[in-house]
Amino acid sequence: MNNAIVTVVGTDQVGIIAKVSNFLSEKQINIADISQTILSGNFVMMMMVDLSSSAVSIDVLRKEMDELGEKLNVEINIMHERVFSAMHRV
Repeated sequence: MNNAIVTVVGTDQVGIIAKVSNFLSEKQINIADISQTILSGNFVMMMMVDLSSSAVSIDVLRKEMDELGEKLNVEINIMHERVFSAMHRV
């Protein structure tokens, strides 16, 4: 699998999950796992996604997710799972 971690953080509002999920679906990216919560009015979501069926590079995804984040007024980040794991090793 070619997994990546997507994080979404911002002020809670209607439609964040739907719009991010729709974006991923259009790119043939499967959501393998998802967790979301609201912390003091802040929306926080983390997803493990499978990039193996997508023809879009992670660099292009990063740029397009930045644009989507601007439209939604949230911050969206994506990184390969192995990079995420290396960064969060104790």
